[in-house]
Parts: sequence; C-alpha cells; structure tokens
Amino acid sequence: MEIIGTGFGRTGTLSTQKALELLGFGPCHHMFEAFKHPSHFRVLERHLMGEAVDWSEMFSDYRSQVDFPGAVIWRELLAAYPEARVLHTVRDPDRWYDSTSSTIYRARSALAPWARRWLPVARRAFAVNDALIWDGLFAGRFEDRAHAIQTFERRTAEVIAEVPAERLLIFNVADGWEPLCEFLGVPVPDEPFPHLNDSVQFKRRIWLSWWGTRALPWVFPVLGLGGVIAAFIRRRSHAAESLTKSIVGGPL
Repeated sequence: MEIIGTGFGRTGTLSTQKALELLGFGPCHHMFEAFKHPSHFRVLERHLMGEAVDWSEMFSDYRSQVDFPGAVIWRELLAAYPEARVLHTVRDPDRWYDSTSSTIYRARSALAPWARRWLPVARRAFAVNDALIWDGLFAGRFEDRAHAIQTFERRTAEVIAEVPAERLLIFNVADGWEPLCEFLGVPVPDEPFPHLNDSVQFKRRIWLSWWGTRALPWVFPVLGLGGVIAAFIRRRSHAAESLTKSIVGGPL
C-alpha cells in the first residue's frame, strides 16, 4: 500500500480512485471494492471483535485506498504501512453532509428486512458498516447535523496533527491534477481530471433496491392469484363455449 486515503466517503473519493488508477497507483480500494469482495467484511468483522488483523488480507492487491471503510481504520493502516503517503480528500462540510445523508446513509435502509435475513453477505456488509461507520465513527448520531459535521472537521484536524506534513496532501478534487501529481511526483496527464458524479445513479440504485425488495414478496402471491383467476376464466370460457355449441348444434 503506497497511498492511504483518510477522507470520508462523499468527498470526491470515486473521482480520486479513478485519478489514482490513471496515474499508475491502482488498483485503488474503495467501498465499492469491498462489496465486490465479501471476505473484506469478514476481516473488518474480526477487527470489530477486537482480534488482531493482518490488513494484507484486504489490501495486498491494492496500491492505494480511498473512501470507507479504509478511512475509518486509517491509524491501523498507517501502522501496517508506515511508508505510505496520506491523501486526505475534503469538500465543503455542509455540502458533504447533504450528499452523504441522501446517498450512503440512506442506503442503510435500501434493503427490506427480509432481504437482509435471507442474504448473508448483505447482512454482514450492512452490519459491519453500521458498527464501523454509523454507530462507531459517528457514534450513532449522524442524523445530528452539527455532530456529523463536527466529526467530519475533526478528522481533518487529526490527520494534520498526526501525519508528517511531507507525507500528507489535503486534497479537493476541484483543484484537479496539479496538486495531486506534484504530491505523487508524477507528470500531469493530458486528459481531464475525472470528475465522477455518481449521486444520481446512487440514488436510483437505492430507489430500485428499496422498492424492489419490498415489492418482491408480493410478486409470487400476485402471480399465483393471477394464475387462479386465469384458470377460472378459462374454465368459464370453456363452459360457455360448450353451452353455445350445444344450443347452436341442437334441434331448432
């Protein structure tokens, strides 16, 4: 691991992930990567239970990391990778809160309770994220806007206080390639900085998950009722047809 991201989710981490990979510091770990690899949540589960964890179980295939869950365990990662540089993504605190509350925080309730019970991978992922981020990092008070923003701003202060200045970049994706490339000692690419705004797609996925998992339990009963009704209509049609033939074909 060469780069440890300490910035919270919704601070341009998806754009930063893409930028780091374009600069040759990929693969870059992100929460989306954790969902692709359920074993990552098992490692985090052991960490939450107080067990000693070998972080290479999660990060051996990655040259960099941004976003949650890595941003929560940043001190542990610094201890595991003492030579790594630190990239701390930031944005306006109020805009960060609005974005977070309408996307990743809202996603906690995207799956219906039955789906969590019957999908063990999803159940583990949501439970770990709740314990690590919403109940841990934000102490169960994310809906308290002032508290959440205070936690967000405190993280920046902690990183500045604990990481040597020569190993740290406070980075706003609005600043583009130059500060990032200077920090990493690489040339500025010819292509534009990747500004990936996934809010609309993220909200659409939440909407589909929310309605889909709540509608699904009704699909099979409705299909079954539809089958019964269709069979009844077929029987009535057949009876009417037989009666018509008997009347038409009978003696006048």
